Amino acid sequence: MSLTALLIANRGEIAIRIARAAADIGLRTVAVHSEDDATSLHTRIADDAHALAGSGARAYLDQEAIIGAALATGCDAIHPGYGFLAERADFAERCAAAGVTFVGPSIEHLALFGDKARARAAATAADVPIPRGLDNAASLTSAAQFFESLGGGAMIIKAVAGGGGRGTRIVTHADELEAAFQRCQSEAKASFGLQDVYVEELIPNARHVEVQILGDSDGNIAHLGERECSIQRRHQKVIEIAPAPNLAEALRTQIIDAAVRFATNEGYTNLGTFEFLVDNSGSERFVFIETNARLQVEHTVTEAVTGVDIVQAQIRLAGGATLAELGLMDAGVAKPRGYAIQARVNMETIGEDGIVRPTSGVLSVYEAPSGPGTRTDGFGYAGYQTSTAYDSLLAKVIGHSPSASLADATAKTSRALSEFRIGGIATNIGFLQNILDHADFAAGNMHTRWVDEHLAELAAPAANARNRFVEPVTQSEDDEGGYAGARVDSSDPLALFDHDAKVKATAAAPEVNIKNDVAGPEGSFGISAPIQGTITSLDVAIDDQVRTGQQIAVVEAMKMEHVIAADRDGIVRAVTMVEGDVVREGYPFVFIEEAEVEGGEIAAAEQVDPDYIRPDLQEAYDRHA
Repeated sequence: MSLTALLIANRGEIAIRIARAAADIGLRTVAVHSEDDATSLHTRIADDAHALAGSGARAYLDQEAIIGAALATGCDAIHPGYGFLAERADFAERCAAAGVTFVGPSIEHLALFGDKARARAAATAADVPIPRGLDNAASLTSAAQFFESLGGGAMIIKAVAGGGGRGTRIVTHADELEAAFQRCQSEAKASFGLQDVYVEELIPNARHVEVQILGDSDGNIAHLGERECSIQRRHQKVIEIAPAPNLAEALRTQIIDAAVRFATNEGYTNLGTFEFLVDNSGSERFVFIETNARLQVEHTVTEAVTGVDIVQAQIRLAGGATLAELGLMDAGVAKPRGYAIQARVNMETIGEDGIVRPTSGVLSVYEAPSGPGTRTDGFGYAGYQTSTAYDSLLAKVIGHSPSASLADATAKTSRALSEFRIGGIATNIGFLQNILDHADFAAGNMHTRWVDEHLAELAAPAANARNRFVEPVTQSEDDEGGYAGARVDSSDPLALFDHDAKVKATAAAPEVNIKNDVAGPEGSFGISAPIQGTITSLDVAIDDQVRTGQQIAVVEAMKMEHVIAADRDGIVRAVTMVEGDVVREGYPFVFIEEAEVEGGEIAAAEQVDPDYIRPDLQEAYDRHA
């Protein structure tokens, strides 16, 4: 079977990555976009673009519209990328019924690994160790019973479908369970279309190591080594490394063998990542946690150290090629050449108090780093209006060194970040540089809670960072000196490009319903949104009595839901917004008159931690995400 045209059912940097890989092997590509995403760069990189009805992630989750777009544009294959529909067995089944090839694992494997509880049972059948947990979708009652059985240990709630930290919460005390459970169900439903969650024991101080697996239709399995994914903030990967540093060779071999054994036992096809937690306390215990039956965000580091174009391999396997034909059955292919590090540049800032604030706006400048061993996968350009309706990932910066020293790859990645010039919005680049500059990172001493434990120092202004680009010289726009039209310095060869960037940056942006400041009734206190986002739930009305800690609203930003709670007892005197409105950071939208009300303080709903998890619908879903 040979494919001729590929529809890319995704957006942003991954849609661009897929379009480039397909073009290089002679496939025509078609991009899709929602109504509010028409100016995204992926629509220009692909050969053609097809508009979808609706805005935001929901448009990219419309299975009927996606398949209809493929048929209307003459595409015989669909690549889902990561997130959105990438791990939906029902979508792959509908593709097959329409005669369209789904670029990914089989329907059976999507169904198996899309159900994390069934996947646990399959791991046991393959003699692969798993953590204690429930092998079925949990109810609040069964989750409470399991938590009690841990005898004081912590528990983690996860979405049965999808990943990327969405629908994930850690529970350390019984009184946290109900709010966390409901939040996980809500996020899972919004992100993956399925609200089911499951629970398992939390292994503290664990490393997150994953193995890249490929399989063909003849039953052959190959691996491309492992990746270190322990640098996470609230379950959301931030920096990834290939291969995993400071990992005992015997343990590395055991983990890879377990992944290959599991994949072989299931007759796995196409591309997937088998993920494990490694006890970092010295026991060398490791357990399987999930298989992401799709392309991963961090596939880039494996490509760098092996030289294999994983996206092209995935497309060719979907077209019927065997691993032998792709040259991937040679064990030497998986032998890494040096180290590669990926840093995720997100549209967000992280305060020293640990609060993460999504950012958005018009990119006035977007100049990505380059040079030997440096790669940037992104979708920004000067004049692009970003949106909080999607995942916060703007770009991935990858540094690769053939050296056997992790320090060399670290230095290259840090240098590349210092060359990344982004204007118009704030990013987490300083945060990433602080991680790379930390002694623990250099020593390979990392675990999944390490970032959270060091958040204050990592969020501080980067002490040793410097910008390796030319800072713009500002000039008053009012001081035109009598000149009409644009003034460009003809002696500066870059002046025209600078002027073009400024013009694009000030172009009319899509209208967003953001309210203006407003004062509340006399004697009332405003409850503000700690981040900018969309109000998805408004739980109080005028004259309602509220108690301290009571949930009054839910704000969604970058696909994560954040609970806004009352900070005092009282009576609601004004509500200035409705569900669906976009609220600015720091803007008061519920006003409470302090008063004595029945009942006491509510056990801290879910502290207004506008980032409690960000743990990134990653674009509706993605691990890892």
